[in-house]
This record gives sequence, structure tokens and C-alpha cells, in this order.
Amino acid sequence: MHVQDAPGPEQWDRVKKRLRAELGEDVFTSWFARVDLEGHNDGTIKLSVPTRFLKQWIQSHYRDRLMGLWKDECDNVHRIELTVRGAIRARPAPAPAAQSPALGSKPADMRPIQVNDPAGLRASSPAPMMGARPIGRVDGAGKDVLEGAALDPKYSFETFVEGESNVLALAAARQVASGGVVTFNPLYLHASVGLGKTHLMQAIANQARNNGRRVLYLTAEHFMYRFVAALQAQSAMNFKETLRSIDLLLIDDMQFLHGKQIQQEFCHTLNALIDGARQVVVAADRAPSDLESLDDRVRSRLAGGLVVNISEPDFGLRRAIIEDRMRHQQRNYPNFAVPDTVLDYVARNVTSSGRDLEGALNRLVAHNQLTNSPVTLDMAEITLRDLIRTAEPRRVKIEDIQRVVSKHYNVSKADLLSARRTRTIVRPRQIAMYLAKIMTPRSLPEIGRRFGNRDHTTVLHAVRKIEELQKADNGLAQELELLKRMLDA
Repeated sequence: MHVQDAPGPEQWDRVKKRLRAELGEDVFTSWFARVDLEGHNDGTIKLSVPTRFLKQWIQSHYRDRLMGLWKDECDNVHRIELTVRGAIRARPAPAPAAQSPALGSKPADMRPIQVNDPAGLRASSPAPMMGARPIGRVDGAGKDVLEGAALDPKYSFETFVEGESNVLALAAARQVASGGVVTFNPLYLHASVGLGKTHLMQAIANQARNNGRRVLYLTAEHFMYRFVAALQAQSAMNFKETLRSIDLLLIDDMQFLHGKQIQQEFCHTLNALIDGARQVVVAADRAPSDLESLDDRVRSRLAGGLVVNISEPDFGLRRAIIEDRMRHQQRNYPNFAVPDTVLDYVARNVTSSGRDLEGALNRLVAHNQLTNSPVTLDMAEITLRDLIRTAEPRRVKIEDIQRVVSKHYNVSKADLLSARRTRTIVRPRQIAMYLAKIMTPRSLPEIGRRFGNRDHTTVLHAVRKIEELQKADNGLAQELELLKRMLDA
């Protein structure tokens, strides 16, 4: 590759093109579509992003890859500097008449969602703060506009691949999107990264909005940003009134909702919407009881609806996902074909998430299109070698341990977390604490908090007790091995 000495927009476009090819459209759009090149100085590339969360994520997961791609373009690049855009310049709001960007183009940070105003509420238009945008504004036609996170039209129920691990979540999402009587409120979806939470959330939002309902889809970080902006602009009352006038509120990435005042306001909003028979849908990477940073009242309210876990896909679902993504790729590359043996190989070895499966297929597409080489098993093994080799083994979570131990000893999770001291409860609780210590990276104080806010010395006593007992009790030792295998399965 020709190396340039002066980084500029042309080089940045090439870097983004390679990122899109390597990561796939979904991952690229999620993390890099809103990254801007601000300039360069003395070998430092200056990039900006709209939020602190996006900055932290890119720094944690893609800094080295970005550096490698920039060095391919400019041999004198030795540092990448990421800044949050609001801190360096104000960005104009998108024009009300602007069309939704095509897939792969640079979307606006926030896309307006129009709502009716049955209560006669009108958001005022205070003077904007630097880098801040109020959640409500009035457009040229006099209608309220809620600024929500951008919705991707390709996230629909038709493009969601159903399997045993997500069938309940899909059914609940379809019912919520259809409207009618509010049955599950709030609907709470939780799963690890890449298992379809955001796809279902946006599918609900897209269908409900197409049916004429007033919809607001936000990430937790966007909710915090909007609330702080409303406080700064002295429009908090308009924020609350406008927010509570919608039919359907969807909050994604709930684990990132921080701050006592913000959580209180979210809880008030949640109560107002639920009490008014308005639908709320929330998604996070863990169950409500495991969101330790949330206020107890928020956790209780979230747990009071329908809580649905989306588990990791089995082989059948992984196979169906990779086939579906292949058919999608064939629309762009009609001659692209993957033999069944290769599809089986990918589905068998890429096991963590649908997102990783799509990334694996994108690599096969790139290799096929750039080298004109047919997709074979040998080619797939070479192309995906690092992806499969570095795939992390399944990480055991404390909630997994509590679930397995509760079922094995026929006690409830509530009993494990309670203050009850009967032998039938104490021994399973000690075993669960012991397994949490040896099978997770969690500290003793954190394990104690997850077992009913117990002191770390209680956890230490439980660990030592089980270690001693299993030395003298072969039956207990075998039980522990069985529990470990169940958790590793």
C-alpha cells in the first residue's frame, strides 16, 4: 500500500472502508459511523465521537486496530486521540426535513421522531447550551418532536432469526409491538452482547411507529444526556411532560444508567407511564436483580414486569443465522456461495453470538471478493483461524451459579439471598459462594453483595468451610464436580 505523509480525509475514508469490510455493516455502523476526523498534529490523529461511552468503547476494543490501519496509510502516525465532540465544538441539529440516511452512510447522531400532542403540551425552545440538545422541540408545523436514538429500518421481526434460546423474547416483543392491551409492563430483555436485544428493541420501535404510535427509543446513556441537557437549559419540566406523553418508551443498555437524580427521574417516568397504561421496554446485559448500580426502587419496578433472558444460541440457531446472513450477502454478491461443510464449520466453532457469526461470514465474503478464491473448508480454517483461536470460553456468572445451585438443591434464589439459617438453606448458600469464588473473577466483597449484602468475611468462612468438608466427604466432592460441569456446559 502507498504510504502517505499527510493524513487527511482521503486516508480516513480508506481506513473506514477497511473497517467496514473487516467488521461488517452492523458493527461498523454501531461504533464507527459517528466517528469524525478532526485533524492531525505531529503524528497524532485526532478523532471525535458524540458520547463518552462511545469513546470508552472504541478505546477499549478498537484502539490497536485503528492504529494499525492508520499506520498502513501514514507511516508517521504514532498516536490516536479520541475526544467527545460536545467538548470541542457545537454540532447543529439535523434539519426537520432531512431524509433517513442510507445503510452505510453517516447517520445523524439523533433522529427526530414526531409525536402528536393530545394533552396540548408544547416543548419550549430555550437557547441551546454548547453541545447540548433538549429532548423536546417544536417543528415548523407546530408538532412536538422527540429526539430519539437512530432506528435502523433493517431491524425488523422479519429479519430476526428465531430459535429455542429467543422464542419467548420474540413472542413477547411481537405482542408489545402490536399494541392493544398492555400485558407485560415493563418488558425487560436481558442477554450478553450480540444475542439480539437491540434487534428486538428496534423491531418493536419500528413496527409501533409504523402503526402510528408515539415512540421514543433511547439508550440509557442518551436518557442521561437528555436529562442533563434539559437541566442545563432550564427545561426539565418540558422534558418530563414530553417524555410522559408518549405511548411506548424503549430504553436500551440499562446497565449504563447512573446517577441518583437521573435514576429517580427515570423511576418517576417509569411509574407515570406504567400507571397510565403506556408501554415500557427495557434491555440490559443482566437481570434487574444483578444491576447493582441501580436504585432499589428502579430494580424492583423493572423486576415487576416480564423479565426474559435470551441465552446463547445452540448449533441449530447458529446454523440458521449464518444461512440467513449468507442469503443477505448474496443480494449484493450473486455469485457468492458457501458450501454446507463450511456453514457447519462456522456454526460449530463460532459459538458466542450472532454478531460474531456475521463477522465470520464477512471475512469469508471479503476473502472471496478480494482474491476471487472460492470459499472452501481450507480457506475458512485459515481466514477464521484467529477468530476461533481467540474465542473466549464461556464465562460463568454468579447468577448462573445461583440458578444451578437453587435447582440442584431445590431451594429458591430468594432463600439463598435471605437471612435464613436452616441447614437446608445454609449449605447450598455456602456451596454457591464457594463456586462463585473459584469460578468467577469476582472479589469476596462483591460476592457478598450478590448474596444478600453479606460481609466478605461471611464469604471467606463459606469458602473455607466447603474446602474442608469436601476433603473429608467424597460425596460432597463429587457433587461439587457435577455442579462445575453443569456450569461449564
